[in-house]
Amino acid sequence: MSGGHLPDSRSANTAVRVDSSWQDVVERQVGALRFGSLQITVHEGKVVQIERSVKVRLDKSGRSDG
Repeated sequence: MSGGHLPDSRSANTAVRVDSSWQDVVERQVGALRFGSLQITVHEGKVVQIERSVKVRLDKSGRSDG
């Protein structure tokens, strides 16, 4: 790994498999987010878990924006 580059994920010997049910979950979770993130956990090349983190931002008046 010269130059601090990560190995190309396409060269890994196990491709990540994402079935349509996980794709549906990801699409719904992303669509429901205004501010936040999704973390996708992969074990042995297969998506096994999705975690959603939601952020609530306050404007200067103290009102919630999320």
